[in-house]
Amino acid sequence: MNKRSLLLTAMLGCVLLTGLSTTTAFAQGDLESIIEVQMYNRAIHIMAMLLIGFGFLMVFVRGYGLSALTATYLMVAVAIPGYFLLKTSGWFGHAPHGIQGLILTEFAAASLLICAGAVLGRLKMWQYMVLAILFLPAYLLNEWILLEGGWNLVAVGAFVDTGGSIVIHAFGALFGLGVAISMTTRKAQDLPVESDATSDRFSLLGSMVLWVFWPSFCAALVAPELIPATVMNVVFALCGSTLLTYFATMLLRRGIDAADIANATLAGGVAIGSTCDKVSLPVAFAIGAVAGFASTFGFAVIQGKLQKGLRLVDTCGVSNLHGIPGLLGGLAALVFVGGIDKGAQGLGIAITVGIALVTGLLAGKVLALTGHRHQPYEDSEEFPD
Repeated sequence: MNKRSLLLTAMLGCVLLTGLSTTTAFAQGDLESIIEVQMYNRAIHIMAMLLIGFGFLMVFVRGYGLSALTATYLMVAVAIPGYFLLKTSGWFGHAPHGIQGLILTEFAAASLLICAGAVLGRLKMWQYMVLAILFLPAYLLNEWILLEGGWNLVAVGAFVDTGGSIVIHAFGALFGLGVAISMTTRKAQDLPVESDATSDRFSLLGSMVLWVFWPSFCAALVAPELIPATVMNVVFALCGSTLLTYFATMLLRRGIDAADIANATLAGGVAIGSTCDKVSLPVAFAIGAVAGFASTFGFAVIQGKLQKGLRLVDTCGVSNLHGIPGLLGGLAALVFVGGIDKGAQGLGIAITVGIALVTGLLAGKVLALTGHRHQPYEDSEEFPD
């Protein structure tokens, strides 16, 4: 064997040995690091939901697209460091760490965006940041009580809400309704919330982004061995809500309504959150189907009566997409999860409703003191030509 062949053989041997040692190290490596990387991927999916999904979903208001997207940017930018700051203060339980901590901040940001949807178009741009500051302590208080046993009201682990049907969705919607009750003026009540074909298309784009990444949202913090089942359950629930939304909108509207398709199709993802890692595929599909019909019924029938009765405007209909399906999801755990502490589940739901409405009403009063927009739903007030 000549020197060149010997050198090539030696190099090949080094490569093989390096590969073998790397494989061995990986097999015996830190499993927590691998899980952390997987959680990072889901965290980035959730960030896409926050900025692209929620952002474009709220572009449905004609003439308010630039403001809706900018407000989304600002609220996420306040919510993530704001959550960390409050959590590390020691007032609201254990401080977050690593990618898990980032995911928890993203959950808080998602709930904030849900809340803001109720008053979208009626806040000045800087008021969205004030809303975030007022929202976060209330959200953290509720999260601490339900998930970390704060004040010993609900035992740790007793409240079933893996994907946040109650803690994230219902809380955000009810807080937003409280703000809307306190802030809605007669002028805002009389102004229509208008959309057009272009704004509806962008809204549907946002809806589809949310649909695609919703499994990552629900599976973000579940145990690795439960991720496949969780993802399948979420997809089946979304399929159920999408199909029932179509049939419901045809029945109730006498034709397809773009707002129903953009919103109620997602109700299955909201409702399956509480039980996403605990039920079978047929049950997940059924939960999604019920949520899709209930959400569409809310948009088509309930919303007008609710707004008239409470003298408010719920711009994005968060009560129908997040409020009703979120509560249904929390209640579904009572029916489909065996061995559940029904008292703790019911108490947790009641606590969420109480804290969200009361703190939302107070936040709305504070925001009202800072003034109102001159022209609701118009980019031109803050985006001059």
